[in-house]
Amino acid sequence: MEHTAITSALSLSLYHLDINDCPIKPDVLIFKGREGLSEAFSWRIEFTAPQTVQRKDVLMKYARFDMNGRKTIYGVITRFEWLSTNADQSHYAVTLQSRLALLSRTRRCAIFQNQSVPEVVEQVLRAHGLEGPDFAFRLSREYPCRDIITQWRETDLEFIQRILAEVGIWFRFVMNDATELDVVIFGDTQLQYEFDIRLPYREPSGLSAEESVWGVRTWHTVVSGLAHVNRYNYRSATSPMQAQVAVRSEAVTTGEHYRYGDIYPEEGDEHDPEPATESGAFYARIDHERELNKSTRLHLFSNAPHLAPGQVLEPLGDVITALKNGVLMTLLTYRGARDSRLHVSVWGQPYTERYGFRPDCPPRPEIHGTLPAHVESREKHDIYAHLDEYGRYRVRLDVDRSDSDPGFGYAWLRMAKPYTAEDAGWHMPLIDGTEVAIAWRHGDIDQPYIAHALHDSEHADVVNRDNRSQNILRTAGDNELRMEDRRGEEHIALTTPYGASQLNEGHVVDAQGKPRGAGFELRTDEYGVIRVAKGLFITAEGQARAAGEVLDMETALKEITLCLQQIEELGRAAEQAQALQADIASQTVMFNERLKPLNQMIHAHGPQGVAFTSGEHMQLAAAKNVAINAGGDISVGVMGNMTALTGDKLGLFAHTGPLSLKSSEGPVEMQAQNGRMSLAAQKTLTMTSTRDISFAGKKRITLIGGGSYLKIEQGKIEYGTTAVYLRRVPRTYVGAATAMAVDLPSHNSVEEMPVPLNAFLFS
Repeated sequence: MEHTAITSALSLSLYHLDINDCPIKPDVLIFKGREGLSEAFSWRIEFTAPQTVQRKDVLMKYARFDMNGRKTIYGVITRFEWLSTNADQSHYAVTLQSRLALLSRTRRCAIFQNQSVPEVVEQVLRAHGLEGPDFAFRLSREYPCRDIITQWRETDLEFIQRILAEVGIWFRFVMNDATELDVVIFGDTQLQYEFDIRLPYREPSGLSAEESVWGVRTWHTVVSGLAHVNRYNYRSATSPMQAQVAVRSEAVTTGEHYRYGDIYPEEGDEHDPEPATESGAFYARIDHERELNKSTRLHLFSNAPHLAPGQVLEPLGDVITALKNGVLMTLLTYRGARDSRLHVSVWGQPYTERYGFRPDCPPRPEIHGTLPAHVESREKHDIYAHLDEYGRYRVRLDVDRSDSDPGFGYAWLRMAKPYTAEDAGWHMPLIDGTEVAIAWRHGDIDQPYIAHALHDSEHADVVNRDNRSQNILRTAGDNELRMEDRRGEEHIALTTPYGASQLNEGHVVDAQGKPRGAGFELRTDEYGVIRVAKGLFITAEGQARAAGEVLDMETALKEITLCLQQIEELGRAAEQAQALQADIASQTVMFNERLKPLNQMIHAHGPQGVAFTSGEHMQLAAAKNVAINAGGDISVGVMGNMTALTGDKLGLFAHTGPLSLKSSEGPVEMQAQNGRMSLAAQKTLTMTSTRDISFAGKKRITLIGGGSYLKIEQGKIEYGTTAVYLRRVPRTYVGAATAMAVDLPSHNSVEEMPVPLNAFLFS
């Protein structure tokens, strides 16, 4: 930097202002300065110059303000004022500020992820051109990374002041004579103060210009006796998050300072004087230290220009108790002129080892309402939701201007849902590109969540002007629940594209909305299964407006009861006729124990009929009994063969009508292959043939009528009667002995079944 040499021959002023690359030679008239902990210093300097000064000659120029070698301020000119002009010179004023003050000219919204507070501050400083030698973090603690730190409509200076104050970090300035630049020092404990600053305590006299302090004043205030913090953390919902800390001090205290909603991951040890950084106990301690800073305030006057914020001043001499351990200077104002001495006003607090300076915490910006964002996945156009193990989403806020990789634009966010419970809930996943509205819990800019999802021009709403009567729930995979509210056409359709499986109820329509019928339809192109554990009742009997009991089987059971009564009567008739008895007892047991209570049974009932049809085969199988009862007729018609096979007996009994067995084209065969066959009739037994009748017996044939008989056996014919034997023939021939061969059917033995039939059917 080039300096303008102002010699004592030209001016007797003790104060000199040099502006880099500026042709003017300012002659300082008067100045005022303000320096404080955790704020950018600012000096307003009035001067005169013989020539006209243009704003381009001073604004944004580095400058040096020197106080006779006792204090030098390096900064940048941020304001230029023209005050007056006369024939000899012009009167101007400039504002000299730290480079950090330039951060107040940038206001923005920004999102920082997975960084600690010091790392975020460093990133902001470097974005404004400050390099490593321009700032130093002299911190006693390690600060953890946070998921998210949000800057919302704040200047960069306001932002770093806020996030630093929230964790108790303060900053001060020192001047680097080598680089002729100001340097920011960040600290968080008493270790970063500047000590060994001693001045006598006495008022200056007209005969002495020795540097000193004087005019002490004190203010004592009652403050809170403890700080209490609490929050809710959904990641450890049952863990206690309360902490309260009371820092030992000599202050007069009462009550408590309670804050809810600070963000910290754990409760922390409230009895530890050095609790875990950014724990609940840490924030409680910072809060109480900030309260104790207000308990005693000190004010002094001085003429020493080298005093600065962050220094611990030790007044020498007979001082009051509040000054004995020193004064931490937190704010200083300077005032001087070329024709008057320097006047320094010092504000501070008593130095103590028990607690340190904590800057006042500015109110955190709040976001009320919602901001637009879009769900983001690491894969562009991902057809599935990008979630973490907690079911949270990544989004990209429209306000965010960063160029982060897809899927990393914002912290993981929970989504508000209409219902949740332990191992239960309602969650319809959001896929890449879905527009969502982001809200913030009680407006806290670092506690966002997804409030709801919205349709936009790229994602059309499933309900619009054309189908306004429908209520539709449709997933990204085209699974759909559609409920139609159009009067007279109400219906519900539950569909999935796989196998075109559908459940349609009410006024059934097709994809184009054309009617297909009414009632309900369950269909699929794949397999279908109805599986129940207790019982299934299928009926075509109406139940108006579902006004009765679900298992109302009264009508169906009455019909079965009537059939059972009829079958029991037939059974008694068959018993009298010595016919084969039906197993009616098992039907009664099944009715009482299974069918009536619907105990693991399927009961199909149709008041006007039940029909089962098949394009090919139909099979009825039972491990035990199959009972078919009818109050009227049973008609069985087949176009092919009909076979009735029994493992034991087969009985046919007609109670009051004939039993007819006829064959239109083929023969009728009846065989008792390993037993006897009986034909008996109470009345006439007639055997008629339009051609031949053949009686054949391998051993004999006996015909008996009214006591007379004819016995035909091998080599012998015998007939006998008790009265007349009458033979009416025109001729009788006697020939040679002969015999006729008998064509008997072969009777193969049938093996007994080694295992019951039900073992094959239901094994």
